[in-house]
Amino acid sequence: MDFVRKDLSNYNQKLQSLFFMRKPKRNIYLIGMMGTGKSTIGEKVARQLSIEFYDSDREIEKQEGNSVSEIFTQHGELKFRELEQSFIESGHPESNCIVSCGGGLCMIRGMLEKLRGKGFVICLWANAEVIFERIKQDRGRPLLLVDEPRREIQKIIEARRDTYLQADLVIDCNNVSIKDVAMKVIDAATDLN
Repeated sequence: MDFVRKDLSNYNQKLQSLFFMRKPKRNIYLIGMMGTGKSTIGEKVARQLSIEFYDSDREIEKQEGNSVSEIFTQHGELKFRELEQSFIESGHPESNCIVSCGGGLCMIRGMLEKLRGKGFVICLWANAEVIFERIKQDRGRPLLLVDEPRREIQKIIEARRDTYLQADLVIDCNNVSIKDVAMKVIDAATDLN
């Protein structure tokens, strides 16, 4: 019980110190598989740091007037990747924001380097089983429309692993609370100043 009190005390102290903290000068880019919590964590961190939050998928949906799955269906993956690249190049501020990137964004040739040039790249990492459990109720995920979604998730993780692990920081999100992951991102952001 003392450990829990100490943990909460440290969390509260960290939150209180944010009132006196400068905003990070560099952008923070969250990469990783769907279901790792990029959007949830990004929103939470942005609120705590008083910076803007952008979700690349949502921004593209607003711009195009269609969902990501509709863009894939109607125009193909290549068109969607072009829209992602355009968003990273000019669709958000050059500093003081946090961006949740689509899971495949950093697989575009040269994109990880481009993200690094614009900011600090954090990979939120989770295994296939954890991801499946988090997204299995979301019927809007095209990945769940295959015969064996767990196997498909694992296949994608294996294809992207080496790129994801080249991030400036990798945070393990397997069975870790949103609060704890957010605090790790905040710690990284405060270290950027």
